[in-house]
Formats: sequence, C-alpha cells, structure tokens
Amino acid sequence: MSASFAWSIYTGENPYMSWAKILDCGNAPLTFLDNTVALRQLEKAHKVSDSVELNSQCPRVQVCGITLHRLLNPNTRLQAIIAWPKVISGRQAKAKEKSLVPRIITLGGDHTGVNHGTFLHIAHEEGLIQNSSIHAGIRAPLIRRKGDIRNDLRCGFDTIKSRDIDRIGVDGVIERLKTRVGNNNVYISVDIDVLDPAFGPATGTPEAGGWSSRELLSILDGLEGINVVGADVVEVAPIYDNPGETTVLAGAEIVQSFLRLMVQNPVKTL
Repeated sequence: MSASFAWSIYTGENPYMSWAKILDCGNAPLTFLDNTVALRQLEKAHKVSDSVELNSQCPRVQVCGITLHRLLNPNTRLQAIIAWPKVISGRQAKAKEKSLVPRIITLGGDHTGVNHGTFLHIAHEEGLIQNSSIHAGIRAPLIRRKGDIRNDLRCGFDTIKSRDIDRIGVDGVIERLKTRVGNNNVYISVDIDVLDPAFGPATGTPEAGGWSSRELLSILDGLEGINVVGADVVEVAPIYDNPGETTVLAGAEIVQSFLRLMVQNPVKTL
C-alpha cells in the first residue's frame, strides 16, 4: 500500500504520514521442535532489535507471528494487557484462555508446558502482569469447570465473552476494555482466532461463534487514547487460508489499527 493511499475512511487518519517512523526489524528464526529453545531464540531476537538506536524517546513494537507471543519477553514489563481473546492491562483477544496452568496441559517433557495456552500464566508468575488486564472474545470450552476461571482471576484477568457483544454491543465492549486498563501502559495481543472461522479460517485453533472482522476492527479503533506500548497479532497460519486470503487480509488490517493507536497517543516513557 502506498502511504498516500492509507487514509482511514473511519478515523480520517493516516499512520504512515504522521510524526512516527516505522522500522522493519526482520524475522526471528524459531524452531518448532522445542518451545523452550524457541523462547530463547525469540529473546535473542528481541535483544538484537532493542539494541537498534532510534531517534525516539519511547519506540513501540509490533509483532506478527504464528504461535509465540512477545509477552513472554522478560524485558516487557506491563501494567495491563488486552488479549483477543485475552487482554494484558493490556488486553487480549482470543477464543481460548491463555493463562492455563502449564501442568494441566503438559503432554510430556517440560517444553510442552510452555505453549500458546500457558504464556500468560507464566508471565504472571514472572511478575510481568498486574491486576488490570482483560481477555476479550473468549468462547472455547474450559479444561477445568471452575479452576480455569479462578486462575484467570488470580493472574489479573477479567473476561469479556464472545457473546457479550450481542448484549452490550461494540461500544459496551470498548467501555469495559478502557475501564479495565485505565491509564496504565497497555500491550494488545490479538489472537486471530478471536474472529469467527467465517472471517479468519487460517488458524490452528478455530472456534465457532467468534466476532466478525468488522466488529474487531471497530473495537480496536474505539480504544483511542489508551497508552499502547506494544502489540501483536498471532496464530495466523496462511497455509490454511482460502483463495481470497480472508485471514491474512484481516491480520493486515489489525496491524493498521495498532499503528493508528500508537500514532494517536505517543508514549514518552515506560
């Protein structure tokens, strides 16, 4: 996309023609054989990218990936997460909770307890998350009927279920997210399976009953004013996409929304 063609019809803004500069830090080579090794590789890549000298008081980061989340980076100390369907005071958007206890879903060997279902639990144990985070778009079945919810609360996460949007609407979801994270520094993690498979089929864990791409993008645009210090969109698996590349197109628009949020509200210090 040409920078001059990137004006949003909804917000009237263009993040590519603003005060901000964008630097592509390249790809991080990760093994799929051992998650603990992959995390060490990811940490090394973060150190390399963080060492780049930038003419900025507080550079922000955006990460695009398939399964691993930057949140586990011990250098990323957050007050809030929004997760889709999870949120770190931040916020997170995701179909399944990501704060599961590692031993509950360990299949054999320590490395299997470190996975895309446990990274928020691990981040909490490492002191990376405070009690101002929230999951959004949750709808998948629980492994433990009450235990999963209790652990989610213990890890500092409130929850917006996927069908809540039918009751409170997009504006209601936005209000709950903003109220939860307040003025804290926010890391937004969007797992593409927050979308219904009709809108985002190319993911490893599709779950029916999700949000539409329009709903998710409207919610992201509605978060104007929060202190976004970093963001990611993950779990996109292009090999599973359809000929129209529905999932990849949605992922690209999510990144654009991240950029607009970061440009709207510069963060001077962490």
